[in-house]
Amino acid sequence: MKKGLKITIIGAGSTYTPELIEGFIQKRDVLPVEELVLMDIEDRKLNIVGGLCQRMVAFEKLATKVILTKDLDIALKDADFVLAQIRVGKLPARILDEKIPLKYDLIGQETNGIGGFFKGMRTIPAMMNIVHKMEELCPNAWLINFSNPSGMIAEAVLNHTSIKALGLCNVPINMIDSLKKRLGLPEANVEYVGLNHLSWITKIEYQGKDYLKTAIDEGINSEAMKNIPSSGFSAELIKTVGAIPSSYLEYYYYKDKKLELAKAAEKSRGEVCLEIEEQLLSIYSESAQHTKPELLSKRGGSRYSEVAINLVNSIYNNIGDIQVVNTKNNGAIPFMDDHDVVEVAAIIDREGAHPLPTTFQNDHIKAYMLMMKAYEKHSVKAALEGSIDEAMRALLINPLVFDYKKAYPCFQELLAVHSQYLPQFTKGQ
Repeated sequence: MKKGLKITIIGAGSTYTPELIEGFIQKRDVLPVEELVLMDIEDRKLNIVGGLCQRMVAFEKLATKVILTKDLDIALKDADFVLAQIRVGKLPARILDEKIPLKYDLIGQETNGIGGFFKGMRTIPAMMNIVHKMEELCPNAWLINFSNPSGMIAEAVLNHTSIKALGLCNVPINMIDSLKKRLGLPEANVEYVGLNHLSWITKIEYQGKDYLKTAIDEGINSEAMKNIPSSGFSAELIKTVGAIPSSYLEYYYYKDKKLELAKAAEKSRGEVCLEIEEQLLSIYSESAQHTKPELLSKRGGSRYSEVAINLVNSIYNNIGDIQVVNTKNNGAIPFMDDHDVVEVAAIIDREGAHPLPTTFQNDHIKAYMLMMKAYEKHSVKAALEGSIDEAMRALLINPLVFDYKKAYPCFQELLAVHSQYLPQFTKGQ
């Protein structure tokens, strides 16, 4: 009889994985992990990263069995939780997403604009394959996904499969905590609303008083994410928006400036990440290494392990605390459909996420969310059906693209370079 949890990590060759392992080690007293299955399709990274993970568990004298495999069926069979962090095409595909759009005066970015769109087109079918396998091999398991674009993937999985799933991002926890720190209000209740990588703080309440106006009047920004070049928002912009934007909104509010910076950069973020990844793999390869190295913090995933492990813990132990997740709206934001996936605070227990009702009134945020949700819906349809018409409908909605004469040739070039990962688009050609 099974005594403990089987946790499966898909995409375990990621250099982020040791941070997840550290999280499970720290929660050893409340999460009885009997089997930890690390699955990846690439031998080199699986063996290097997996080897470090095995040493980390052994050093802590955990009874957890750490299994390395390339077989998805073995990884998923009877799993309790499946943590997904896949990158279809790996970093070289990301670099193409970032650099090719610049030729067309379009922003190329991992999750935003036409670059982020293509990451979605590659990733959604791969995730659906994993999820359909879950329906067969571990139908009661929870999928915790932080593969990007997280919100778009959650939109696809939650509306097209029967699997229990939640999408995660490390932006909310970093944004909320940094804002509390800057205001000196560690116990404040913060209202966080939006879609993944398109989000705002709309309330900062403490002892019956809303400090949002104070933050706006002082032009307070939340801390920017390390994985995107950021210059922060002006006090005038924050006042105009009437809420505090996440750093990813720089791509929308300062679009031309971000394009200019991307064109002037010596290396794209993906090229920088590729260099950091190789340095990390070299460190991980050392037989004496049995802890997460400091260099990992430069990779941009600050606290994502904390977010992921907290979510697993809250579901497994029925805690009922509040966390920000990507889940179906179910009335939390009145102007969004119930089945729309949104990024909001929710009570987390063994039944999953129960989104908390929001109270904000902001027509600017409403317009942006409705526009970008329409983009996501067209994108998901394009990814699932391989429809170029749906793809173009999506891109013509996205404010980082809009222009058909730029969008169509850029789409065709990215489709050509990524064709091996986009069979849904190419099978009929």
